[in-house]
Parts: sequence; structure tokens; C-alpha cells
Amino acid sequence: MVPRQPRIHVQVIDLGEAAVGVEWDVRACDDFERDPGRWQRLRPDLAVPS
Repeated sequence: MVPRQPRIHVQVIDLGEAAVGVEWDVRACDDFERDPGRWQRLRPDLAVPS
């Protein structure tokens, strides 16, 4: 499946000593489907991020 209308935020991070990191964050997508509790089902031993 190809997502429809994804909106992605990309952040380039200076890690020092001539190194960079890239962080990708999907902000929205027309194909998003709500699935309450998914994080807890997939990672039951980890705290839910806030």
C-alpha cells in the first residue's frame, strides 16, 4: 500500500565532529487509521511515550 498525502517533518541534527543525524517524523497521512492501545500491544514492557 502506498500512503496517500503523507506529511513528513525532517530534522537534520548536528552531532559534532563532522557527523549529522536525520530524524523523520510523519505528522499526518490520509490513510491513518486510529488504533488505540497499539503501542501497549506491540511493546507491553515499555512505558507509553508522551
